[in-house]
Amino acid sequence: MSLVIGLMSGTSADGVDAALVRIEGEGESLCLEELAFVSCPYSDQVRSRLLVLAQGEEGGSRELCLMDALLGHLFVEAALEVCKTAGLKPSDISLIGTHGHTFHHIPQSTDYLGRAVRSTLQLGQSSFLSETFGCPVVSDFRPRDLAAGGQGAPLVPYTEYLLFRRTDASIALLNIGGIGNITILPAACSPDEVLAFDTGVGNMVIDELVARYSNNALRYDEGGAWAQRGVVDAAFLSWMEQVDSYLPLGLPKSTGRELYGKAYIQRLLEQADSRRLSSSDVLATATRFIARSVKIGLKRFYNADLDYLVVGGGGSHNLAILNALEQELGTAVHTWQDFGRDSDSKEAVAFALLAWQRLVRKPNTLPSATGANHSVVMGKLEL
Repeated sequence: MSLVIGLMSGTSADGVDAALVRIEGEGESLCLEELAFVSCPYSDQVRSRLLVLAQGEEGGSRELCLMDALLGHLFVEAALEVCKTAGLKPSDISLIGTHGHTFHHIPQSTDYLGRAVRSTLQLGQSSFLSETFGCPVVSDFRPRDLAAGGQGAPLVPYTEYLLFRRTDASIALLNIGGIGNITILPAACSPDEVLAFDTGVGNMVIDELVARYSNNALRYDEGGAWAQRGVVDAAFLSWMEQVDSYLPLGLPKSTGRELYGKAYIQRLLEQADSRRLSSSDVLATATRFIARSVKIGLKRFYNADLDYLVVGGGGSHNLAILNALEQELGTAVHTWQDFGRDSDSKEAVAFALLAWQRLVRKPNTLPSATGANHSVVMGKLEL
């Protein structure tokens, strides 16, 4: 039995999530108990710079070097905070898994200096965690799957298979962070039968629209209140669907801020202005598009009945998103709170579990989700 911390910084760049869990066993016989969870927000200054650097148009090796160290310190602070919340000392921790923060993700083959290259970049110096806690730390998970022919994403489906599969029900686990991603666990499924992919845009577009419309006074649409004051514009929604280059892609598929970043937002705003839409109507339509993207993905890749659709991540607190999902999918939508769990902690918990599997040298990917040629043991281990 071990106490493990998982750390996650998502594409919305809201802050560092830290989960503390108790783990024993391995693989399908593994048992996990969540003990504590905290979310430590980034300052406005840090968040702003993270968003700029993730666009890939500013910054350079010097700034990335500095940001790597800064994030490392912030991850240490989050890990210490979750220990404090649980009433534990750093010396009580057996292992830490940290995803880092994604600065660029290029899963499709790209021409570079005459060679076809695929790559992914996560920063957040893990050595500071090793020095502070004196325990093994696992980081930089995605590149190993990429090397095996996968997309390096999505990674959480492996942990969802271990923790949430059921013999008597088909479950879809939808996480809406900056990007939307879904894992479908058919009843009594095997690992090869798990279906998982990024559905497309998530909160990052809504967050950026809110920041623009509020002159940076707000970070996000709290509870979906702003969107709920508007009306979905059917023509604008149809346009968003038609111009989206990610939705038509086949499996495996993953995406990020590279597609739904600054240029995407600018195009969206120009189109909204040409249609003379109010900020509320734009937000209502952009919110509905999140749900429409989920519907398109499900209809294309899993056109079958589901017993449960469970929503987690920041989007689970947005009533406008939840309502849009019910309207688009025509089914009841649950959040993790309905099952007595925390809707925000799942990804941080996942990286604690992925780190545990790495430590015991067991494969911790699902090739059916990432498209890799075979399962691999992801993560770079620092002792």
